Amino acid sequence: MPSVSGIRWKWCAAVSISLAAGSGVHAQSDATAEHAKRLTPEASLNLRSVADLQFSPNGGRLAFVVTEPAKGTERLRHIWIYELTSGVARQFTFSAKSESAPRWSPDRKQLAFLSNRAEDQQQVFLMAADGGEGRAVTKGKRSVKAFEWSPDGKEIAFLAPDAKSEEEEKKEKDKDDAKVVDREDKRARLWILHVATGEARALTKANWEMKELAWLPSGDRVVVQGTEHPESDQYTERIYTVQVADGTMKELVKPLGPFGEMRVAPDGKTISYVGPREDGPEPHDLMLLPVASHAARNLTGASLDRLVQDYHWWKDGSVVLLAANGFSNLLVTYSGDGARHDLAPAPGPAGSMAVTGSGEIAFVSQGATRPQEVWLWDQKSAPKQVTHLNDSWKQFTLSEPEFFKYRSFDGAEIEAALLEPQGYDGKSKLPLIVLVHGGPTGRWADSIETWGQLLVTRGYAVFYPNIRGSVGYGQKFVEANRGDWGGGDFKDVMAGVENLIKRGIADPEKLGIGGWSYGGYMAEWAITQTNVFKAAVSGAGMANLISEFGTEDHPAGDEWFYGVPWEQPEGFLNSSPFVHLKNAKTPTLVLQGDADPIDPLGQSQELYRGLKRYGVEAEFVVYPREPHGFHEEKHLVDRLNRILAWYDKYLKK
Repeated sequence: MPSVSGIRWKWCAAVSISLAAGSGVHAQSDATAEHAKRLTPEASLNLRSVADLQFSPNGGRLAFVVTEPAKGTERLRHIWIYELTSGVARQFTFSAKSESAPRWSPDRKQLAFLSNRAEDQQQVFLMAADGGEGRAVTKGKRSVKAFEWSPDGKEIAFLAPDAKSEEEEKKEKDKDDAKVVDREDKRARLWILHVATGEARALTKANWEMKELAWLPSGDRVVVQGTEHPESDQYTERIYTVQVADGTMKELVKPLGPFGEMRVAPDGKTISYVGPREDGPEPHDLMLLPVASHAARNLTGASLDRLVQDYHWWKDGSVVLLAANGFSNLLVTYSGDGARHDLAPAPGPAGSMAVTGSGEIAFVSQGATRPQEVWLWDQKSAPKQVTHLNDSWKQFTLSEPEFFKYRSFDGAEIEAALLEPQGYDGKSKLPLIVLVHGGPTGRWADSIETWGQLLVTRGYAVFYPNIRGSVGYGQKFVEANRGDWGGGDFKDVMAGVENLIKRGIADPEKLGIGGWSYGGYMAEWAITQTNVFKAAVSGAGMANLISEFGTEDHPAGDEWFYGVPWEQPEGFLNSSPFVHLKNAKTPTLVLQGDADPIDPLGQSQELYRGLKRYGVEAEFVVYPREPHGFHEEKHLVDRLNRILAWYDKYLKK
């Protein structure tokens, strides 16, 4: 799912939403009304996204990754560069494959990046900063996961498994490839590459797994996130330092739950990472760990209490960070003494960012009617847009949201957004579709959400509630649905629907619901609890939380919510839609990728089988090769057309 930065569980970028600040005004980009076009499913795929902004060491150039619209069976990624002196942004890599993770050499003469040009194995490539041909500096039948330059630029540390041996390749070719799960899985190790000779040596053991790395400024040690129990379904990762000379490891800290985005302060005395306040459910606060200590300090929990999405160190030891705040974001700095200061650029950051030593900030900005672009801010004058990657979207009619808050069943305040059709008179009742975000530790935030924009052009009102469990409202709000999926969160949804009915906006006889991942689960739950919805769409949902736990990748997130089903099956069972399927009557469209490891195919099969048994109108559509987030062009178009047709069939009778 792009993901809200830091959110990696049961979330899908395919259903992220742009809801920039608005007051219900129905606008359409910069195009005049008479020339604006209606958005179509085919046209909605033509969005470029931007990520991984990286300034050169002297701050004169900015590299970033642009993901192209889906074509054929994939979405290619290429590296672009913006020159601050000339003000020109240009594409830097042009291969028929993808490139990502641009990293400048310390002398800024070379740019290293990852690419799958070589036999679809992702390798580290080097290219002169002024352009030319890229050359692979890692090799072998294995893919590199991540890499970083050493401080002196003579070495590159990278994470990759052992390469396949000739014997292993022969067995694969002969289809003699049975594998013992866990024991024979190849795990990413820490390697050191000598750039001049091309020689690489492994520093960590093959039975460990390394997930992140960062050099200490001294150049003698690498900080890693790793585990000696990669077969475990629990959070066993810890932070270690590894001596470059001989691979000696020293454990620094074991966070209680999931963590990531690990970096090192410029003076080398502090390691930072985004981690949970206690044991989960997701990374939330910025933690500071002195290299000489074994205890981390929570920098943001008390003074900010918002999900940290991205952050960077300034040279003076202060930190600038981007935090989720409701439907928008906060840009915040913390000085060396821990004092907080809020920055307020307009427009504000909504995605990846980067900083220079002189104080310039580059960031990705977007809104409900503004696709992603790169902006530059010197903290003196107003930010300026420096790319025009998505100017073609100015031709489309897009609707701005109305933001509002309402009280749920227990008095909790829920923030939501509403899209209304162009020209809506404010008096007639509209067919309403509720879209629930993925997660549950996700949110509706700033990025264009194509389901809603397509539906609103067809006369629907679209309701986006940030129900309990959403990020952007503090840790306690995130924890509010622990062990209670389908409880308070579902009541939040229904309280919002009732609010819109009372306001005279929603037609109570023409209500629909839908979503992907956790949003798909909520649609499934809704049809087993009430018959008020006349149409539902469940994408990559969860019908049976017990079998979900036993078949999904990384079930530790579910364990935080419910424990383990072998010991505490009641919570999993009571929150599973399949238990209540005999109550369902709502026509339901079930959509699923058959290569989804997050919410596996069996979950949607269980839902569909139950709906068939009880005579509910249902269609089950399986998309070959697709993982949790779809990437094939024809599948993406097909999915959108089916969604629109399904709601039209049952809500426009």
